[in-house]
Amino acid sequence: MNIKTEENIQEEILSEVKEGLLKERKQLPTKLFYDERGSALFDLICELEEYYPTRTELQIMQDNIKEIGSLLGEGTLLIELGSGSSTKIRLLLDHIPGLAGYVPIDISAEHLARSSESLKNKYPSLNIYSLAADYTKDFELPSINNPYDHIAAYYPGSTIGNFKPDEARKFLKRIAKIVGKNGGMIIGVDLKKDKKIIEAAYNDKNGVTADFNLNMLSHINNRLDSNFDVNKFSHLAFYNEMKGRIEMHLVSEENQRVRLNGTSISFEKGEDILTEYSYKYSIEDFTNLVSDIFEVRKVWTDRNNLFSIQYLRVK
Repeated sequence: MNIKTEENIQEEILSEVKEGLLKERKQLPTKLFYDERGSALFDLICELEEYYPTRTELQIMQDNIKEIGSLLGEGTLLIELGSGSSTKIRLLLDHIPGLAGYVPIDISAEHLARSSESLKNKYPSLNIYSLAADYTKDFELPSINNPYDHIAAYYPGSTIGNFKPDEARKFLKRIAKIVGKNGGMIIGVDLKKDKKIIEAAYNDKNGVTADFNLNMLSHINNRLDSNFDVNKFSHLAFYNEMKGRIEMHLVSEENQRVRLNGTSISFEKGEDILTEYSYKYSIEDFTNLVSDIFEVRKVWTDRNNLFSIQYLRVK
């Protein structure tokens, strides 16, 4: 597989954005949340009172980290899919015995560089192989200079919920192929619960999630040749009970036209752009989803069953 240049990545993103905005029901790829400002805003979201997933997942990890680390075991090459706040990854780095190396992967090169440098200062003897890439697409691991016994992927934060179920299965098949024989995965899975709890997490009173959602348009303006007026769009998030998912949208506040790399795209007042799905699963639902790819070896939850961390092994 050829390594993609920044120009290749830019062309792919332009193509995805243009295709999504020219659909009858407009949509944008979730990965465009994460430019430098978007990554910083998401770190703020994770600290919000309403946003239960991060603190609940962290508590589950803290309560069970010795068992989690021992299950991964000696000689693990740890891959993190989406290098976010370093709090959770440090717990793993501190508790995996004989860790062979760490590969953080993130689409935001700036955010990745800062977090990797911070970890290098904290763990000077740890072999870190940073990879700026879109992990939702095919990618190759960087050259690993030291020996390892097996590979484990770490995918926290319920990000798997951003895929439709059939897309999630395809994605997990790709990850299973990358981690290979004897490979495993530690994954965060948000659980089904009271609608009010879910909706509050995506509509915080301080409007940080709204800023995060709207920042996607600023990211597109900065990365591509476009002229979105962020002030002419608003944030909308609600739980679709029938589909079992949160939906996040950007709603046009007026009739308007936006330029995107020479293409003119029209919006009617009230028309929306889908920016994110976040599916919630029961434990049985998720086991069924991955049943032909991974064996679910262990599930940890909080006492209120808001969230789960699951240990999967490749079949």
